[in-house]
Amino acid sequence: MDIHPLMQAFLDHLETERNFSTHTIRSYAVDLMQFAQYLAATGNGANLERLRPDDLADMEPMSPPRFQERLRTVRPMEIRSYLAVLRNGDYSKATTARKLASLRSFFKYLVRTGVVDSSPVSVIRTPRLDKRLPKFLDVEQISALLTAPNPMSLLGARDRAILETLYSAGLRIGELVALNIEDLDEFHGALRVRGKGKKERLAPLGDKAVAAIRSYLKMRFAKLGRVEHGALFVNRAGDRITDRSIRRKINKYMLQAGIATHISPHTLRHSFATHMLNAGADLRSVQEMLGHENLSTTQIYTHVTTRRLKEVYDRAHPLAATSA
Repeated sequence: MDIHPLMQAFLDHLETERNFSTHTIRSYAVDLMQFAQYLAATGNGANLERLRPDDLADMEPMSPPRFQERLRTVRPMEIRSYLAVLRNGDYSKATTARKLASLRSFFKYLVRTGVVDSSPVSVIRTPRLDKRLPKFLDVEQISALLTAPNPMSLLGARDRAILETLYSAGLRIGELVALNIEDLDEFHGALRVRGKGKKERLAPLGDKAVAAIRSYLKMRFAKLGRVEHGALFVNRAGDRITDRSIRRKINKYMLQAGIATHISPHTLRHSFATHMLNAGADLRSVQEMLGHENLSTTQIYTHVTTRRLKEVYDRAHPLAATSA
């Protein structure tokens, strides 16, 4: 299905104005196209009670003028019906909540740009999600992962520098991909990071990460010279590396390190925050380093550290088995 110009304008807004990652924008695009197919289904007289998400792919898309006109008539009841269609599929609560969040942002954008008068999603509550603690690696697993790449080759040196940077600074993958050489302050051991909403922050960088980056850049300049775009991390052709490529590399090194747990680049960020709090860092400092706008977002890691402390207590205290 061709993406509607209104959707494309919204996705461009997410990229240029809100600095969303490529991965997130791709998810938004899929969510919005699925909703457009749902609107096409309602116009074609589909039986909504039996409609499943897989059925939407077969719907003939509406023309751009018709789609824009249809958006103006969407009411809250139709959003609820759409959520019911999603429940007919095998989507998790988290996926359904994300799709609703995509619609919420899209209609806010349409209201702000004058395409629609009001948002039909504003009165819809997000489904209550089960609280899940973030997955993280222990220190031994992190050590095994960071030393998996071979630093004697250019790509191995790059991959080690990437892993060291993700863990040392607790970066989001989109933040790492966007780094330029000029963002690195070797003398002070810090990175200038552009986070969500293009908000900049200084992220401390450990000595090992600085050394890994320095070693990688030395090898890179010798082989590739300087690149015009100034990206800190590049692929073998000299272009800025993508988040998808990094995800593939992490899976590769997880296997090499003998770690069976499935992780994503964000797991390194979770590990950074958890290890910092376990080592005694205060919550406010971790909040600043992660670039969280609200302290409540950072507080999820206190549940992880509290659980770990309870496990240690239960193993070590002689009266733990009888304690309340």
